[in-house]
Amino acid sequence: MKFARTIATAAALLALSLGGAAAKEWKKVVIGTEGAYPPFNYVDTDGKMKGFDVDIALALCEEMKVECEIVAQDWDGMIPALLAGKFDAIIASMSATDERKKVIDFSEKYYNTPPAIVAPKDTDIKGISPEDLAGKTIGAQVSTMHADYVEKKLTESELKTYPTADEYKLDLANGRLDAVNDDIVVLSEWLKTEAGACCKVVGTVTPILEIHGPGAAIGVRKEDTDLRDMFSAAIKAIRANGKYKEINDKYF
Repeated sequence: MKFARTIATAAALLALSLGGAAAKEWKKVVIGTEGAYPPFNYVDTDGKMKGFDVDIALALCEEMKVECEIVAQDWDGMIPALLAGKFDAIIASMSATDERKKVIDFSEKYYNTPPAIVAPKDTDIKGISPEDLAGKTIGAQVSTMHADYVEKKLTESELKTYPTADEYKLDLANGRLDAVNDDIVVLSEWLKTEAGACCKVVGTVTPILEIHGPGAAIGVRKEDTDLRDMFSAAIKAIRANGKYKEINDKYF
């Protein structure tokens, strides 16, 4: 599927990028995020990047005492863009899965929330087991652990992937999908909106480490171990000084 092709493309870029990296003095860090995954990252009505990921990124840069620039990147091209040097780190609710660790490195996790299955309120789906979802068409964002989960564990269901979460939400609301799979927070926030009034949570998925990873972390190129360690230390620092809680309380 497309997830595998994305990793293959990234692996090719990784091979090129490892050819003689020099240590850097990190005065400025360019961070890539999607901007289409509320409440974690999105573009507001003024065209500004907002969300939990964005505020965490700014707090980490402040803690590390580096200049911070945040740029938008389509999700499916996120890892290839990192390896191509478009930015230095990914802060976009990206889970540190084993598959991704083949081509990039990750900091310590900065949050972890479970996936969920959402369906129309009048659905005949009774649960979230493979038997409950057999024969159903399930939407998920492309190149995500959620799409990977449907493909590997819900083998009697049909997976339909979308470039962004907004697109699968639209299809679910308009009756073109039986259910969708994504992060519980993302789906719950959508259900509070007028557009999401169509639907309900059927159940939460128990994370599988091999598929879902340990949680969302900051992605960096494999040679940038110093930057990885800077981010990990900064995550611990903002948890200790209360800044993380302040940001968390703002959104959740």
